Amino acid sequence: MRISLCDSAFTPMFLSSVIELAEYYLLSRIDLDELMKKDEPPFTFPKTLEEFEYAFNEYGQLRHIKTGEPFVFNAREDLHRWNQKRYEALGEIITQYVYELLEKKCNMTKAILPVDTTEDEATSFIYLSPDALSNPSKLLVLVQGSGVVRAGQWARRLIINQDLDSGTQIPFITRAIEEGYGVMVLNPNENYLELEKPAIFSPLPSPTEPSDEPAEKRERKDDKEGKKKREFYEKYRNPQKETETERIPVRENGSSEEHVLYVWDHFVSKAAAKNVFIMAHSYGGLSFVELMNQREMQVKNRACAVALTDSAHNIWLQETSKGTQDWMQQHCSNWVSSPEPLDTPLDPMLPDCPRVSAGTERHELTSWMSFNSIFRFFSEVLEAKEDEEAVETSNIVTTRSSSLKNKHQDL
Repeated sequence: MRISLCDSAFTPMFLSSVIELAEYYLLSRIDLDELMKKDEPPFTFPKTLEEFEYAFNEYGQLRHIKTGEPFVFNAREDLHRWNQKRYEALGEIITQYVYELLEKKCNMTKAILPVDTTEDEATSFIYLSPDALSNPSKLLVLVQGSGVVRAGQWARRLIINQDLDSGTQIPFITRAIEEGYGVMVLNPNENYLELEKPAIFSPLPSPTEPSDEPAEKRERKDDKEGKKKREFYEKYRNPQKETETERIPVRENGSSEEHVLYVWDHFVSKAAAKNVFIMAHSYGGLSFVELMNQREMQVKNRACAVALTDSAHNIWLQETSKGTQDWMQQHCSNWVSSPEPLDTPLDPMLPDCPRVSAGTERHELTSWMSFNSIFRFFSEVLEAKEDEEAVETSNIVTTRSSSLKNKHQDL
């Protein structure tokens, strides 16, 4: 005879007792000493690449200095949050490393924002090449996407897991300088000052009053609570408490959109360059379109060409004007993630800038994969503009010459 647990003879109280006995049996087999060893370690990490025992090799790849292996995210199994905090700590070191490259390799300098900052307020900064404001011909403005990346970076993941060329803006800056551009590197995510909140100490709980419950019932209750604590401990393994912080926004630079607008008003619009070129990745493209909404005529008069990579903009949601849409069709190109070969024209999703394939389906790689195509695009647009200006100049000269000739004949 087979007995089913669904049989009506088994009352809910009986089934509950069976389940509790099973749970007690499982808990009795847990080695709490072994479990204690799996406590989440403190969030204390190295402060330099050397202390992390990593370094960039001659190919710009991050490698372990002893084993030569790439970075390993899961340094400790089953401790995802700790591994993530370790990865973020390394990311902060990478940010400082890229700043050093901008200053030492690219000879760029910081410009503090706001330009009229006071001593006690939150500040941000951008990077400028020596001739960013004085170059009379060409200026390249680089705008990254959103997230943890800071000035000089496209994607932290690529820097750590692939190489510096694909993940940073260094190749774009180096080539631009070689081709005679001044360069501005924006920093749209450095828009707040993060301060640690002071610890708040809670008063100690008052001692509990003696219970009138029978001792046997109280013991069963304590056992049940102890079991719950064990289950909680096994699940969360005594996680570390994170430091609470508050963010103080940078004046007039509290978002990517505000930052791009501010840099345009205080730097780009005052630069000497006759031809301004803009390259924006992901959310940076949205910030550029917002700039056009705010400074449409200025952008049209100064910007020669705009290269976007997997841009997050939306001309309908951002309510762009018909004039902006028409201008973007003529002066912009958006390299998007796609399985198609590089530069393959794609169907337009909205009536704005043409879309072409970046030759990769990975969003974060679209800028690097489009590297040569973007500079070729800039050169072609500038050449066409100069040819058009030459024809206009020639026509003016011809008209004046004809006018003078006619006057001479009249005389």
